[in-house]
Amino acid sequence: MTRFCLRGVSLAVVLMVPVVEFSLSASARAADIMEVHVDNFTFSPQAITVPKGTTVVWINRDDTPHRIVAVKNQFKSPVLDTDETFRWTFAEPGTYAYFCSMHPHMTGTVTVAAK
Repeated sequence: MTRFCLRGVSLAVVLMVPVVEFSLSASARAADIMEVHVDNFTFSPQAITVPKGTTVVWINRDDTPHRIVAVKNQFKSPVLDTDETFRWTFAEPGTYAYFCSMHPHMTGTVTVAAK
């Protein structure tokens, strides 16, 4: 509330600000995000299927560093220490096999479906 004084008369003015609510359509929202946890020397989930445009976030939950690398070199993370993350947005449909270059027995797959 705001008070004004006009020739000795105090006026109280309440400013009304309209509240506008809106929601974004699915196409206008930020891209979907899928998490893959790196824990106990495994990727969890090991295989995922996501729609085109999804960002996958790998989160290192191990006490050991890891480096996520696509088999066909489409993406490569820096070395990830505990609780560090790596993000990659999958723009094209296909199957992307990946592994930890520091521990090659750790493997995973992202399958990207057209929307």
